[in-house]
Parts: sequence; structure tokens; C-alpha cells
Amino acid sequence: MSQMLEKILTARQEAQRACSIFLLDLDRFKQVNDTLGHPAGDALLTQVSQRLERVVGRAGRVGRLGGDEFKVIIPGRTANAELAELAKRIIEALSQPYLIEGHRVMIGASIGIAMAPENGVTSEALIRNADLALYAAKDGGRGRHHFYAPDLHSDAEERRQLEQDLRDALTNGGLELHYQPVVSTTTEKISGFEALLRWNHPTRGQLSPTKFIPIAEDAGLIVQIGEWALRTACHDMAKWPDGVRVAVNVSPLQFANPTLPAVVTNVIAAAQIDPARLELEITESVFLNDSDGTDAMFSALKRIGVRLALDDFGTGYSSLGYLKKAPFDKIKIDQSFVRGATIHGSRNGAIISSIVSLAEALDMETTAEGVETLDELDLVRMLGCSHVQGYVYAKPLTRDEAEALLARGLGVSADGPRSARFPRQTMLRRVILQHGSQRYDATIRNISRSGALVSGLWNVPSGTVFTLELGEGQVLTVTSRWCKEDRMGIEFAKPLDVDENGRVIIMPEPVKRPLLDRSKLLKTG
Repeated sequence: MSQMLEKILTARQEAQRACSIFLLDLDRFKQVNDTLGHPAGDALLTQVSQRLERVVGRAGRVGRLGGDEFKVIIPGRTANAELAELAKRIIEALSQPYLIEGHRVMIGASIGIAMAPENGVTSEALIRNADLALYAAKDGGRGRHHFYAPDLHSDAEERRQLEQDLRDALTNGGLELHYQPVVSTTTEKISGFEALLRWNHPTRGQLSPTKFIPIAEDAGLIVQIGEWALRTACHDMAKWPDGVRVAVNVSPLQFANPTLPAVVTNVIAAAQIDPARLELEITESVFLNDSDGTDAMFSALKRIGVRLALDDFGTGYSSLGYLKKAPFDKIKIDQSFVRGATIHGSRNGAIISSIVSLAEALDMETTAEGVETLDELDLVRMLGCSHVQGYVYAKPLTRDEAEALLARGLGVSADGPRSARFPRQTMLRRVILQHGSQRYDATIRNISRSGALVSGLWNVPSGTVFTLELGEGQVLTVTSRWCKEDRMGIEFAKPLDVDENGRVIIMPEPVKRPLLDRSKLLKTG
């Protein structure tokens, strides 16, 4: 592969020095090695190679760099659209299930793409830039491709610095846990908390876990961070009332580590707590590799006496098959189903109801995540969810705030808006509002599917009905809901349509055409 690339880049004629490089990295390959062993990993690499060669065919040459990394060289100039299509086909082919030693295995692939001479004229520069693109693809959520761009150098430097800062934070106590209450829907009492990882970076401030968790995974820090979170959560919980539980997230890499049961046993013993007060939240991705090791891990954890919760149910690799044998105590309903469930026409309520029925049939509890409004709380309570977690009761709290809350008792009250507002987008558009025979100039300041904020009218009584010409052929009936000084909130009689990005579809402003001069028309006619 190196000789082929060097031959292309040093060709006598400049026009023949063009090529494209794909660098591939297999997602979740390490988990296969850890759970099924290295012979199974080697068998998987063989099947990956065969699929890769089938997809690439005569378009290029395929080689393995080492570990779970592969390289594809495509000679000549190839349009970006063709390269993107090939990358998509490769990812799709490598993401299909594999049968390895009787086990069904699922992995994925990420691809970085660089082109010569645009992105480098030496093999070292080209490979380095394809590698930067590969990191960007993995940062974007894995299972995707990314083309090299010059700004990736600064991104890589930022990532390197964050990795070092994260190591320092883990060593020097820079990480902390916040706790969000989980509330029983029938008693409105706190049954427990979910422990959420937080990092207050010394110069960047609070960083989202979505920013630093992927870095921790790639740097091999996630198991160490996971152990720290378990120890800290159990230590804090030991000071709380006996009936209060704490849920801690367990990453797929932690779950695949054979030492996890011993770690859990040790932290429980050190904190001197009842094992049933610790709840381990596990995502569906642990079932990607349907192996004996997965079943053995579940059995080992249940023997310790901890509770198990299935996190983000319905958003990943959903299969009802594993619920037959996985000993979960709770199913957590992802907030993407709660969000918008109260909007007319939404199917989310039916999905929540189905999940609750399934959980009850399997003797499992349910927690609805991300409940923010009183309407959402009423809905999930009516649909039978046993627990609720979200801003309607409390945002994630520091340890001291959680202890202060518990000191006042387990009872809590919901507090929030009655219903969720549609997302609003800012705009400045001159419009005409008409009430009866009166026409008023106004300006729309922001707009959503259900209503808008307008300025230009004073002291309008609530409930006043207008017609509004928003664009060509887009005449709406609207109702004033409030008015303060020259600003008024209006509600549309019918929600507006939105595009694929969720933005309101607005027709162009009416074109003001000049009146025809009939005398000229007659003269020329």
C-alpha cells in the first residue's frame, strides 16, 4: 500500500499524481476482542476485509494498517460526491451483522477522506490529514465519513489539549457528580437520583459530557472515570436516607470489562450500603454482540444484588428479544418520546403507552425522562409511568443541594409551564393586521408554528381576532393573547407547516405591483 501511494505521488506527469485516501476505523471492535477473545477478533477482521474488497472492487486497493484500521487508495481524480457515495456503501456493508463462532456480532465503521494534491503532496501529509478527518468522523457520532478540511488541525490540537486536561482533572479531583431527582408519580416523593457526570474546566467552564466522553473513550479513560463515578455516588448515597437509591451510568466499555462485578462489590463494601440502593443504567448497545459474556455479566451483577435499568430505550438498537432474558428492574423512556407527546397529532403518547404496558408485563418499573411541563407530567402519569425525571421537578443538583433537598423531606412539588412552546425563530417582517374594516401596520419579531410576537399595535384587548397576510396566498386568522405596550402575542388558528429542519415555512412577501395606466393601455391597444 505504501509503495502504491508513493508511486502515484511521485509520478512523472503531474496529472497522474492525483488520488484519494480512505482511512477506516472499526467502531466497537475492542468490545468484540474483550468479550469473545482475540481469535474471534481475527475472524471478524477477515470478514471485514472480504466485505471491504467487495465494495471497493476495481475502484481502488484495500489494505490493513494494523489493529482495526484499514486504508483504501483510489487512483486518479474522483468527484467528492462519488467518494461520499462509496464511503456510505462501505459503512453500510461493514455495519451489517456478522456471525462469529456462533455469535451474532455488530460493529460499525468511521471513515476519514483526504485527496492529493489538494490535501497533501507527500504520503505523510496525506495520511496525517486523512487521520484528522477520521477523528472528525468519530467525533461527529461514529458510523459516518468526513472529508479533510484545514480547520481540523486546530480541532485536533483542541482535542489533544482536552485529553490532557481530562487526565489532570481525573487525577486532581476536577470531575464532579450532579444528582437529578427521580420522583414517584403516585406519591410525589423522591425515590432516588441519577448521578450525572460534570466537568467544570478551569478555563472553558462547564463542558457538556457529549464533548468530553468521546475523548475519554478514545483515550482509554472511560473505565477509570466510570469507577470514580461509582465510588463517589456510593459514598454520597451512604449519607442519605435508606430508601433513596442512586443510578449510575455504565458505558459499554465498562460493561465489557470482566472486572466490573469486582469493582461494584468493592465500592458497595467500602460505602457500607445495601446493594439494592445502587442502580446501574445500561444502554442497548451492550447487546450488539450477542455473546455468552453479556449474559454472564448480567448474572454476576444480579448476584451482587444491584438493580439494573435499561437506559434510552427505543433510541438505539432496539430488540425485544433481549428483554426476555436480561434481568432489568426498570426501563427508562427516552426524553425524545416525551418531548412533543402532548402536541395534537403526535404518536409519542402511543409509544410511551406501549413501553409502559411492556414493562408492566415484565414486572419492570418505568421512568419518563426529560419531563419539563405540567402537561407532559399529566400525560406520563395518565399513561402509567411509575417514575418521572426532569426539570418539572428539579434540574441536576450539586451534592450539597441534593442533601439540602433531602433534609426537607422526600416530598416534592412539580413546578413548570403548563405546556411546551413550539421552537421560535427570529425575523423582522412588515405585515398588515386587519380587524373588521381597520388595517394596521405591524412587524413580526419572532414566529413559531403556533404563534408570533408582533409590534406596532397598542392596548389590544386579549381575544381580539385579526386576519394576517403573512405572504403570497398565506392569509391567517390570528387571535391576540396578550399585549404589553406596543408588543402583542398572537396565536394562529391553525399551526403553520415546517420544513425538514423544523423551521416555519413562510411564503414570499407580497409583490406590490404598480397600478396599470388604462389610458396608455388604450393608446397601445
